[in-house]
Amino acid sequence: MNGITKFAVKYPVSVLMITLGVCLLGMISYNKLGTDLFPDLKNPALYINLEAGERPPEEIEKQFVQQIESMAARQEGVKNVSSSSYVGSAKITVEYDWDQDMDAAFLDLQRSMSQIAQNTDITSLDVSRYDANATPIMVITMEHSEIKDMNELRKIAENYMRSEFVRLDGVADIQLNGQEEAYIEIKTNSYMLDAFNLTAETIASKIESMNRNVSGGSIVNDDIQYTVKGVNLIKNVDDIGNIIVAFKNPTSSSSGSTTSSTIKAPVYLSDVAEISLRNRDPKNLARFNGDRVLSISIYKENKYNTVKAVENILAKLDDLKKSMPGYDFNVISNQGDFIGASIGEVKDSAVMGILLAMVVLYVFLRRINTTLIVSVSIPVSIIATFNLMYFNGLSINIMTLGGLALGAGMLIDNAIVVMENIYRNLENGLSPKEAAIKGASEVSGAITSSTLTTIVVFLPIVYIQGAAGELFKEQAWTVSFSLLSSLFVAILLIPMLAARYVKTPKKNEASIQIKGYGKLVGKLLKHRYLVIGIALIVMVGSYMLLPLIDKEFMPKAESKEFSIFMTLEPGTKLQSTDQAAATIEDLVKEYGGDNIEWIYTQVGPSSNDNQSSEGSPEEENQAEIKVKLNKDAKIDADFLIANLSHNYSLPDGIDISFEKEQSALQSILGTEGAPVIVEIKGEEIALIEELSDEIKERLSSVKGIYDVKTSMEKGAPEVNIAIDRLKSGIYGVDITSVASQVKEKLNGKTAGSYETEGEPIDIEIKVPEIALEDLHNLEITQGDKKYRLGEIAEVSITAVPKEISRNNQNRIGRVTAMLEKDYTLGSVAPAINAQLKEVQFPAKYSAKITGEEEKRAESFNGLSFALILSIILVYMVMASQFESLRHPFTILLTIPLAGVGCIYAFLLAGATLNMMAFIGIIMLAGIAVNNSILLVDATNKLKESGLSLNEALMGAAQQRIRPIIMTSLTTILALLPMCFGFGEGASLRSPMALAVIGGLFTSTIMTLVVIPCVYHVFDKKVKKTTGNTGETL
Repeated sequence: MNGITKFAVKYPVSVLMITLGVCLLGMISYNKLGTDLFPDLKNPALYINLEAGERPPEEIEKQFVQQIESMAARQEGVKNVSSSSYVGSAKITVEYDWDQDMDAAFLDLQRSMSQIAQNTDITSLDVSRYDANATPIMVITMEHSEIKDMNELRKIAENYMRSEFVRLDGVADIQLNGQEEAYIEIKTNSYMLDAFNLTAETIASKIESMNRNVSGGSIVNDDIQYTVKGVNLIKNVDDIGNIIVAFKNPTSSSSGSTTSSTIKAPVYLSDVAEISLRNRDPKNLARFNGDRVLSISIYKENKYNTVKAVENILAKLDDLKKSMPGYDFNVISNQGDFIGASIGEVKDSAVMGILLAMVVLYVFLRRINTTLIVSVSIPVSIIATFNLMYFNGLSINIMTLGGLALGAGMLIDNAIVVMENIYRNLENGLSPKEAAIKGASEVSGAITSSTLTTIVVFLPIVYIQGAAGELFKEQAWTVSFSLLSSLFVAILLIPMLAARYVKTPKKNEASIQIKGYGKLVGKLLKHRYLVIGIALIVMVGSYMLLPLIDKEFMPKAESKEFSIFMTLEPGTKLQSTDQAAATIEDLVKEYGGDNIEWIYTQVGPSSNDNQSSEGSPEEENQAEIKVKLNKDAKIDADFLIANLSHNYSLPDGIDISFEKEQSALQSILGTEGAPVIVEIKGEEIALIEELSDEIKERLSSVKGIYDVKTSMEKGAPEVNIAIDRLKSGIYGVDITSVASQVKEKLNGKTAGSYETEGEPIDIEIKVPEIALEDLHNLEITQGDKKYRLGEIAEVSITAVPKEISRNNQNRIGRVTAMLEKDYTLGSVAPAINAQLKEVQFPAKYSAKITGEEEKRAESFNGLSFALILSIILVYMVMASQFESLRHPFTILLTIPLAGVGCIYAFLLAGATLNMMAFIGIIMLAGIAVNNSILLVDATNKLKESGLSLNEALMGAAQQRIRPIIMTSLTTILALLPMCFGFGEGASLRSPMALAVIGGLFTSTIMTLVVIPCVYHVFDKKVKKTTGNTGETL
């Protein structure tokens, strides 16, 4: 390192050019970095979508799903197979290990499924992959003060706004919800149809025959060939009404004689049916603050910068507002807001950290120039980091931003240690150049070792299997890159700047000296065993408090948004669901008052083709009500949810559940929805349902949870038509013909379409509605014979399960619940497990807590392994640094001592131990040892110069007290804004910062007090063991 420092001092222009070059490339790299919400996770899951007629869920499960699951489970690398069977369809999810080659897995699964797809009973069988862009980057609503026709609004959105948005860079497509479409309704009269022997089928064929262009060959005239075409397209409603569908034979009487007339009178379609242009009943409804609106979901192109795409959309939205007077647009969700706010928060935290660090530097060194030189290390290090991020394919997202924010406090540490040592040499009388070379060389080994120890703690995270490893991988690389950049700055740039701009201090410019610490260490060494004993007692006592800290998977944030999911009786029509949702909206307004910014409601299944989020409405009897509170609201989501849940008694048949706005990490890790999930495994649906109800009843008594639900819902009522085999054989009637005629007589018939204003308009023939009790009397025609449905078939009404869920080839049911505001999953899990133990399960039936609790246990196991491996790697780095096997053990004692501060920090702050906090603890293992490394390195050098053990320890303590306190203070102060941040994503980074601050505080104190005593004991013990042979193990 001495050669590098000499080069930096001797060739300042070269070093300056290298630094400026790195910064220039860094700025270019920054502009090329993608900006997104999440890291580019390759979710190791494949999805199989099956459609097979109108079979009930049980038949779908037995006939198809079980075979598919069995084949999928045999694929290489498969970890879990789950499925949901519905009426006529099923979705099977195949989860793989995170290190699996998903391209090969996709091809293998497709090949396996191709055998099953040959089954003629299967309508379609598709294998698909996870789509990271399935979630819209923005959802907006559109309404007009005068235009209330949702078909007219749809035309504007599809024909004008779609082209405007899709033309924008980064926008892939838009999807609409709440729209209506026009169609021609031909409402028939059963008496008139019977009178002229007409059916919906014959009318449809008449319309289609009169609504086509027919080629008539070609004709040549004067050497010019003309195409002959018969044109007979329908152009308007009158054309449809004037179609002749039958003829009647009038009779005339003359002189008492009756003769048949050969003249036939035409019967027009308008004579036997009412024809009108109207809007089709919508598939779903959307409302904003009680008013009907059109909802527009906007999706971005793959790997395009989310923030830029959102900026383009918002700019276009402003243009549309100006060019479309009378139209109102409101933004419901915006991914760019979260990312933009996160970037802003990290920038603010970094700037605040730099300012606080500069204050600390100036207070200790009392020189503006030295303060500015050291402060330069943060922006230069961050800009240099962008190069390494770009070359390694990383993006700017909430994880890499978190890495930069966490690293901001540590980036200055190396520069402080180098500058402080240079300044100390200046105070000892050396010239600026000599002080720069000697000062940097003396500590280069120590700062390299301390940087490496911080970097190596992140290496195990990179290799952790599962979502935690994949998620934190980019953060680990970002912190590592920034620390390497700071090492480059400290060894190369700081000595060069110090040699040129830092002069020998005058007597009245003396920096702060912390005198007397060396003597204090001397006194402590006399009572070293007492000091070590007290430290051990404090440490053991603190770790006994660990069970008092609640545990959870992900940190919870105070949310200003939440959703209410409402489910009515199966089979409830859309309009009835809409009325019930409006009642809930009024209730929310009553409780929320002026604190509510807006309420957005979607009733019925989404029209979006993309993957829908868990909990979103799937049927007409379901609705989702999103509520957003004002920024300065006096209440939060928890308050409103608790009031609605506890104070409002629901009418029979209405079921509601709540979900707070999910953090980014919860969404990507798949822990959205209810935090408490109990999974019941078994075989018979009826028994699983019975156990689910019992567990639901028991969980209702557990303190800290509410809104307990069961997944065992009944589906919509069905009418089963069972053909009598004997009668069908006698009469020659088959089920296909019967089903086709029943469908026509109940639903009518589609008769093509015609085009108007550039849009196709469907033509549909509606038949008179038939009451359920009249279904038996429905007329079925077979050849020239007619039968009543009740004569050849048994008609019954049943209610099949809405869905059948399976996991690893076992049927399952789920009981879910919400957590009260001041409770965590870790605090209620023991009570839930106690209730489950009291349930009498039959053989082959069981229940366990899954969801967040299962993922927490899995991630904690992985992170615990990472922590142990990190400590081993830290030891290996230090053993290499000191060429000793014993000195690293002295330094490693700092890690459990740092844990004392972590425990008290979490207890005092009332924080929980979650995955983000665990990452902070792993970081702490690398940071906490840095101060000890400085102390031990200085002690070893003084011992080598001939000083006794006591003198070396006292001298090293006096030398290193100032840089140790300075680096600890700057790191703690730089992380404070992040620890108490209130912006977007602050709840994700706060636990990490809290762990580092608490641990660093106690580890610094312990380093200054305990480590000299431990070093003395270890060194004496080894000398007694090795004698006078000079061995330095």
